[in-house]
Amino acid sequence: MVRLREAEVILRLCIVFLLLVTSCLVGLDSQTKNITLIEKKVTFRDLFALQVELYIDVVVAAYNLVHLALDWYGIEQKTSNSKWLSYILDQTAAYVVFAATSAAAQHSLLVITGSRELQWMKWCFKFTRFCIQIGSAIVLNYAAAALMLILSSLSAFNLFRLYSPKRFFHLKSSS
Repeated sequence: MVRLREAEVILRLCIVFLLLVTSCLVGLDSQTKNITLIEKKVTFRDLFALQVELYIDVVVAAYNLVHLALDWYGIEQKTSNSKWLSYILDQTAAYVVFAATSAAAQHSLLVITGSRELQWMKWCFKFTRFCIQIGSAIVLNYAAAALMLILSSLSAFNLFRLYSPKRFFHLKSSS
């Protein structure tokens, strides 16, 4: 039980660290180039999927910090209702981070390859540092999503171990 709690704390700290590093990489990334006498500055605000990814990363990091703080101050999750809430929030956070990261990766791929039909130029030939930094952020975000998948598996284990293996959806203490 103690090792599971320690593993959960370590996972949450790693997730918070990865999400905050990703947020910093995306939020602070900008590059300016002169293109035919026009100074063009590229930031994460130019790609809507990166904006969404940044905001989701900050919210999920805050959620994990709040969860860690509640555990630190001894507000235990002893009831099945609180375990259910934790499980659902962990699952939702994992899916939302994975979906936002996939959307940002798809949008970034469009920036890398360009599209004549949509009149998108290939940004990465001109803004190389910007693209490398965004690519690094996407890789770190996928790592955070993988850790969140492991964390949601731990939440599921913590929840379903409260239930009886013999009687469907009956708590062990009531069977």
